[in-house]
Amino acid sequence: MRHSALISVAAIALLAAAATLLPLPSRDAAAQSAGVYINAVDLDIAPSEIGKFLEAVKENAEFAVKEPGCREFNVTVLANNPNHVFLYEVYDNEAALTAHRAGEHFKKFQAATANMVTGRNVRAMSLIAFNSKGH
Repeated sequence: MRHSALISVAAIALLAAAATLLPLPSRDAAAQSAGVYINAVDLDIAPSEIGKFLEAVKENAEFAVKEPGCREFNVTVLANNPNHVFLYEVYDNEAALTAHRAGEHFKKFQAATANMVTGRNVRAMSLIAFNSKGH
């Protein structure tokens, strides 16, 4: 009896050790999100200003992806509302986004477009998984 109890204790210890080493879905999601900061921005633009705004935001995005810590800076518009712009920005961390916002080109963009934006919703997002094909 004592021999089987020792085997059971050893088996439980082995399973516990394996559980800490095996990749679990929740641990994978947390590991993937570590070191990535996503900024999602919805902007409503005055219809009369959309052309000028898009030129300015494309220039801002081009500068942003050259900055250290910026992985992506995507600019999109809603298919059924071309005056609604969605920005999807991916940074190494929040400090990289803060540095982007402190940059001269961002300040220039903000000043040039301040009166064009009629609505703004900025959200920090948590990464669950990146899925993409190489270009």
